[in-house]
Amino acid sequence: MPEFRILDLPTEVQSLVVQHVANNSFVDLYRLRSTCKLMCALVDGRGVYASFDLFKYPWYVGMDNTLLRRCFEEGNPSTLYIKGVEYFYRLDRHQEGLASIKRAADAGFERALYTYAMTRKILWEDEEYFSRFTRESVGKIRKVVRS
Repeated sequence: MPEFRILDLPTEVQSLVVQHVANNSFVDLYRLRSTCKLMCALVDGRGVYASFDLFKYPWYVGMDNTLLRRCFEEGNPSTLYIKGVEYFYRLDRHQEGLASIKRAADAGFERALYTYAMTRKILWEDEEYFSRFTRESVGKIRKVVRS
């Protein structure tokens, strides 16, 4: 079977591949980044930091503030969630924190959806976001809450 080079694909498809790698593995993303100048440029592209999942980041390496800032600027759901939780629960900046958690929930981040729905239910008896839960997401949330 002949090999197929990723550089032979159109640039849009290459960007989608890099975004998928970013969503799945931080280590693979930086390995991909070190392969060539074109891949380095693709990794530094706009959509990559928006699809990056900080909960898959190797925390033992230490969190770089520029990485967090870049993810936050691009509207990364996991970064919005982390900032929202920090603002709401740690810094008592309730309005900003809840708005950030809501943005992450609206982007489809399940942890944010759970946190936002439960916070609205407990504090304001609002059950609007409970209708967004699917059977699959309830199963995933159960596993996250237990761990």
